[in-house]
Amino acid sequence: MAVTDTPHDVIETTDPAGALADQLLRLTRRTHRTQKRHLEPLGITPAMSRLLRAASHGEQPQRMVDLAQRLDVVPRAVTTLVDGLEAAGLVRRIADPANRRVVRVEVTPEGEGVLRRLREARRAAVEEVLAPLDASQRAQLSALLTVLDAGAGCHTEG
Repeated sequence: MAVTDTPHDVIETTDPAGALADQLLRLTRRTHRTQKRHLEPLGITPAMSRLLRAASHGEQPQRMVDLAQRLDVVPRAVTTLVDGLEAAGLVRRIADPANRRVVRVEVTPEGEGVLRRLREARRAAVEEVLAPLDASQRAQLSALLTVLDAGAGCHTEG
């Protein structure tokens, strides 16, 4: 069996799909670690960052249940994240004007400032990960990721 030594582990070249899966997982982990390092000075975790970004979308504050669905997490996870962001003064819970039992999440002015810094930190993290690629390679990677993302809901059984 042919193998290629890499800095992190051994990839079996006789299983190209497995090798590709390993590469994708390593890159995902590296990207996550890099992003986490860039977010640390803001006192925010990647999960909090995702929730804050999701809460900032739309014309009106987002319902907590919609945030859970958008982030593909259970509602309890959103509650925990909102608790942390609210304690930091970055979001606040507000009642829905049409149904007071529904809770919406509104980004505060302080949260808007953190969002701007978050975008800068994310750009810096991505730039660090993509540094080895030139503009053409980045465009090619983006096109390939777009294809994969578009096909995310499609799968065949066989």
